[in-house]
Amino acid sequence: MSSILELNHITKRYPGVVALDDVSVSFEQGEVHALLGENGAGKSTLIKILAGAISPDEGTVHMDGEALVNITPALSTRKGIGVIYQEFTLVPTLSVAENMFLGKEYRKGAFLDKKAMIEKAKEVLKELDVEIDPSVPVRQLSVAYQQIVEISKTLVNDVRVLVMDEPTAPLTNAEVESLFRLVKRLVANGVTILFISHRMEELFQIADRVTILRDGRYIKTLNMEKTTSGELISLMVGRSIDEQYPARESNIGETVLEVRNLCAGNFIRDVSFSVRAGEIVGLSGLIGAGRTELVRAIYGADPMTGGEVWLNGKRVELKSPAVSIAQGVALLPESRKEQGLVLKMSIADNLIMSTAKRLSQWIFLKKAQCAQIVADYIAMLRIKTPSSAQKVVNLSGGNQQKVVIGKFLAASPSLIFFDEPTRGIDVGAKHEIYQLMNKLVAEGKAIIMISSELPEILGMSDRVLVMHEGKLVAELDRSEATQERIMHFASGNAAAS
Repeated sequence: MSSILELNHITKRYPGVVALDDVSVSFEQGEVHALLGENGAGKSTLIKILAGAISPDEGTVHMDGEALVNITPALSTRKGIGVIYQEFTLVPTLSVAENMFLGKEYRKGAFLDKKAMIEKAKEVLKELDVEIDPSVPVRQLSVAYQQIVEISKTLVNDVRVLVMDEPTAPLTNAEVESLFRLVKRLVANGVTILFISHRMEELFQIADRVTILRDGRYIKTLNMEKTTSGELISLMVGRSIDEQYPARESNIGETVLEVRNLCAGNFIRDVSFSVRAGEIVGLSGLIGAGRTELVRAIYGADPMTGGEVWLNGKRVELKSPAVSIAQGVALLPESRKEQGLVLKMSIADNLIMSTAKRLSQWIFLKKAQCAQIVADYIAMLRIKTPSSAQKVVNLSGGNQQKVVIGKFLAASPSLIFFDEPTRGIDVGAKHEIYQLMNKLVAEGKAIIMISSELPEILGMSDRVLVMHEGKLVAELDRSEATQERIMHFASGNAAAS
């Protein structure tokens, strides 16, 4: 293979941070090249440079041996570089074809040539071997099909290098397999894929080579068939993580939460379970099983339509998140950016948000106490930042997740719901969150953890609850829980076991 894209001595600095430090790496035509590194390693900065969103302070980018000077988004697109970001850039109300040609519409004089765009969209979708009606509004598509529309947008521009940033994060296992088949078809046509994922098993499935970044520096490029997950983790974090899921001794106490015959909306039906102090209960099930809807109803974010919630032996009515927080209940939401953080506010402001009432005197905050709490949580959670005044929007995904955790821990909850706590964050940050969860239950707190990753459910849970179509269909002790048994129940086969 020959190099299609080269980065030579790329450096990018921000105030107080060197995001990329003299990075050189090349990508070959027709390969899947994984980029691996902890949150804050420099992957996002590298992507933005390739996309023309930012310019490097030093170094050059070469495509087909030609130096790309002053890269802009238009120049990047013209050269055949496409980027699919973690957050979709689709307009839900527009059709598939309109999204595919947004900003590059076909025209007949002063008018849009919708017929020509639909025909071209059909050609591109046929190449991808998928059946999607180009005239359908994007909001009517599943997440997996929306992902395909994102890919199709880049193919309209005759993409030659396609960057995929955590493309599998919102997908089911079956949808991931479909995406991988699509990636292989693109590679067979000579497209180079830069693939970013924190799911190590995926990289061994799909990637030919992998480049590791750490703290903004290039570490090494390896052939996937000649490496191991242990080697990659060690290179990525600069240390070995002997146990991905740190061991702990369970010290189970009294019942903290009891849910009796809970119903919510038209979906959650007659759910009953309990959680004890010092216990991590995993909540498993396929996407759409009702896991998030269940915990939101308990937390008061969505209304209950029936049933009871008991905390520490007393019946309570958690009518809102504010009431829940006051009662010692915290929910770390699935979407940290949309529901857990105010991105344009500082780390300090986010960390004290849930305790502002307790930390205020009249209408004024107690500055010394606030500053101490902020400093304590930045240190305890090892949030990487030049200062507490840094805006959260400028943090990596893993550090954003740590701010969400700190925000709720500052309210001293006794019961914590973790909804997909490690989605989109790297192995090192995951390990730190697992250690924190173990520390919390050792202190006597109770945790319910929703996760779509079965190894995580099995590695961290004392018990596993399995949901299917809004119902709780199984409860498994740690000793009897396996991936096969969980999937058996999650697929609706409870009656057959």
